[in-house]
Amino acid sequence: MINQETEALLSRVQKPGRYVGGELNSIVKDKKDIEVRFAFCFPDTYEVGMSHLGMKILYSQLNTRDYLWCERVFAPWLDMEAELRNAGLPLYALESGDSVGDFDIIGFTLQYELCYTNVLNMLELAGVPLLSRERTGLKNLVVAGGPCVCNAEPIADLIDLFFLGEGEEVDLEVCDLYRECKKSGATKEEFLTRAAQIQGVYVPAFYNIAYHDDGTVKSITPTHGAPARVKKRLMLNMDASFYPDKFVVPYIDIVHDRAVEEVFRGCIRGCRFCQAGFLYRPVREKSPKVVDRQCHDLCESTGYDEVSLSSLSTSDYTQINPLLDRMLLWSKPEKTSISLPSLRVDGFQPQVMDKIKTVRRSGLTFAPEAGTQRLRDVINKNVTEEELMKTVKTAFSGGWSTIKLYFMLGLPTETMEDVEGIAQLGQEVVDAYYANPERRKGKGVKVTVSASAFIPKPHTPFQWEPQDTMEQMKEKQMHMLHSVKSHKINPMWHDASTSLIEAVFARGDRRLGPALLEAHRRGCKMDGWEDGFSFERWLQVFHDCGIDPAFYANRRRSFDEVLPWDHMDYGISKAFLIEECKRAYAVKTTPNCRQACSNCGAAQFGGGICYEKRH
Repeated sequence: MINQETEALLSRVQKPGRYVGGELNSIVKDKKDIEVRFAFCFPDTYEVGMSHLGMKILYSQLNTRDYLWCERVFAPWLDMEAELRNAGLPLYALESGDSVGDFDIIGFTLQYELCYTNVLNMLELAGVPLLSRERTGLKNLVVAGGPCVCNAEPIADLIDLFFLGEGEEVDLEVCDLYRECKKSGATKEEFLTRAAQIQGVYVPAFYNIAYHDDGTVKSITPTHGAPARVKKRLMLNMDASFYPDKFVVPYIDIVHDRAVEEVFRGCIRGCRFCQAGFLYRPVREKSPKVVDRQCHDLCESTGYDEVSLSSLSTSDYTQINPLLDRMLLWSKPEKTSISLPSLRVDGFQPQVMDKIKTVRRSGLTFAPEAGTQRLRDVINKNVTEEELMKTVKTAFSGGWSTIKLYFMLGLPTETMEDVEGIAQLGQEVVDAYYANPERRKGKGVKVTVSASAFIPKPHTPFQWEPQDTMEQMKEKQMHMLHSVKSHKINPMWHDASTSLIEAVFARGDRRLGPALLEAHRRGCKMDGWEDGFSFERWLQVFHDCGIDPAFYANRRRSFDEVLPWDHMDYGISKAFLIEECKRAYAVKTTPNCRQACSNCGAAQFGGGICYEKRH
């Protein structure tokens, strides 16, 4: 509930619906009954944050505690930020309208590195000191979770406590401890010392980092009794894991404006560039009965007429056909459409296509990732051109005529022939459409080939690889463009400059902290948006702070080097990642988890597919 002063600003900004709160299913509690207040901050716009499934889950689950009130906070867009600053008003939470500075715990979810400046900007707008050491009391504890925590070192000076892995259990355990410490009058250090003993909690202030003269990390030493390696948390029984039966329904359009159901976590595939595929191992599925019930509950409580079955690769869900049979019993008469956002080329089944097209037909998206079979084997994509052609022919026969293909440029061992292969593959898809006698008459085909820049990420077999320089990347982008010979193909690529900044922070260390603060001081924010990102400003900041971005982004690292994230334990052994990197250079593929166990280390968690196969 926003106050009158804030309300007066809304007539001067775009999309005031971002800032008003009061949406259907938002949770409002009586402050006099609350002992701990938690501001769940998403460091991007309302439309992006409201589409994020993790925020929906944790917002609902934290509010199951009677003593705790979790509220939502989003980064204001540039116009609203200017209005808040001009009026001298702080950043506020949507449910109560109270300043974020009034909250006990301020939690951020870190989905991508380009949001780091928004974290700083949101803290400043809330009047909260930016550095952990400047926040001396227990109040305004700043915590963070999400995939970027797998190498949180560039923002280690800003955050008091990180959550590794899945948050359903560990977030509540930390909140329970916070409540106890607040009641007893414990100091911040006493609280953090106890929190560091909880599995999945990383307190960066309790680790000393030393460096070699060449700039590489020499050692990582824990203090205060903190563990030498911090192990991630995960939910082994997905059927029993908390899932909300209500989502907050926005007043305005958001990026993914539909009900979303998570059908499983993890991925069996082992694509060597994919960080999520390694961070979330092992695969754990929900049963069709639970997925069906949760989908129906969500559609009933929100009024949505579309539900998306979400995962890293939904066509790998072993029960997809029985699940769709169940869901169609209610979704068809209730005119609710079902969407499958993550389809593999080799997982597109005609039976599945027939079922989802009974309600609505939209464009199809596949991710071959590389233009040639050689490079697809290097990255362990494990799909063939024949499978892609078979899939698109099936789709064309079923009435689809819009296909989007995702690729990456700059993958390890890539040549210009591989780049040309992207255009050639797009051309073969176009040719397959016109060769198909069952295609829709009078309608042309539209094929988009979209190429992002490869960014080597921690905890993957390519974590030691260099990123292409800006010049190399631009050359490959132009080569892909000139290789396209048909106007039926729409080539697209991502800006290489944002990818460079992302690569710097993805594999960075604590010495980037001062540069991040300086970038914030000079106005860097909304770096994931064209309106906010300034490459020239970032380069000047790096120069003035004595940072060489190439040291972090474009340097090949040796297998012997101590990596800044070596004390983060996601359950995958370093020996396995090294072996996978060597297999990439030998152009050898590795079978997926359902075909054979590769002994990656994920079996240590005692559940999921590692044990389903063996018992």
